[in-house]
Amino acid sequence: MTQFALAAGSLYGLIGVLLGAFGAHALAAKLSADMQAIWHTAVQYQFYHALALLAVGVLARQGMAGASVTTATVCFALGTLIFSGSLYVLAFSGIRWLGAITPIGGVLLIVGWAALLWSIVRT
Repeated sequence: MTQFALAAGSLYGLIGVLLGAFGAHALAAKLSADMQAIWHTAVQYQFYHALALLAVGVLARQGMAGASVTTATVCFALGTLIFSGSLYVLAFSGIRWLGAITPIGGVLLIVGWAALLWSIVRT
């Protein structure tokens, strides 16, 4: 799970830079101010959780292991995909019902942070 966390964090960081630049340059004239704000939120949360995945990977390499570290890794990876992914598609396409699945990603991110906290407190 350590290698997965580090690889996913690196990949999410890479994609975050690409999508941030794409939103700032290619989409700036095409998206309304509201949709630009949604795109920006997706990029921000993707970066936060790219860093969180990298931190979990580093902590796991330092010896912190267990079910809660695995839970944090999976929740950060899936939560980011669902949360940011649904916001990207919403901003790009305007399909409003996608906003309904965004909270599922948000809940996974919250569970990821709680699992990480539990891992730290119990060691």
